[in-house]
Amino acid sequence: MTQRFKAYNGLVTGSGEDVVVISHGFGTDQTAWQFIRPWLDARFRVVSFDLAGAGPNGTRTYDRHRHRSIYGFADDLIDILDELSIRNCLYIGHSVSGMVGGIAALTRPDLFRKMTMIGASPRYLNDDGYVGGFEGADLDALFAAMATNFQAWGAGFAPAVVGVPDNAAIDEFCRTLFQMRPDIALSIARTIFQSDVREIATRLDCPTTIIQTRADVAVPMDVAEWLHRNIRGSTLQIIDASGHLPHMTAPGEVLRALDQCLLQPA
Repeated sequence: MTQRFKAYNGLVTGSGEDVVVISHGFGTDQTAWQFIRPWLDARFRVVSFDLAGAGPNGTRTYDRHRHRSIYGFADDLIDILDELSIRNCLYIGHSVSGMVGGIAALTRPDLFRKMTMIGASPRYLNDDGYVGGFEGADLDALFAAMATNFQAWGAGFAPAVVGVPDNAAIDEFCRTLFQMRPDIALSIARTIFQSDVREIATRLDCPTTIIQTRADVAVPMDVAEWLHRNIRGSTLQIIDASGHLPHMTAPGEVLRALDQCLLQPA
């Protein structure tokens, strides 16, 4: 196991010929894929890791300089694929990892054959002619709450982001969220919610599927539709689910979408 991959708690399972790389979103770690991974393992070689700041090694992997931009997370992804000599992979990114993969694919198109984004957003703030879902005051209040009492904020944030009355998913999200050091979680949240990589989406030339639930407090439908309009040749799959974590709360719906976008020719 290579140095960065090992530090990021890297895991390889499955035995298929094609490689699928799965990357989680904010507040979770790679265990968020537990209901999806068996299906993938039966068909592919599956690579996962914890994002910087997440998982049991999060305090050691997070670098305030490197990860002050989501480009730093994309650099991590590229480094890991290079270390593992992976090319032409099938990539699945949830939430922030969707656009992390988009940046990496634009930088190194040789690494990616297909891209799947679940609940991804290139910009969370509203802008002229663009609905991101949040106003600046919303984010200021979110950051202040995180800084004041991280545990209390997380206890309220978890049910909202899960988006359905699934106590097991809420408890699991709380477990991985509270595993993060509070100051690191706040710093990463600022990086994510203040990012604007719409220009990346308009230049992306990798076959892309956008998977979106019908109701998501973090990523409104307007964002998924914007991505679909602006990523050339993309496919939008609206699944019969709610919340920001459908791979945890509605895995069957996600698997039906993955069956179409991963097993059909590009």
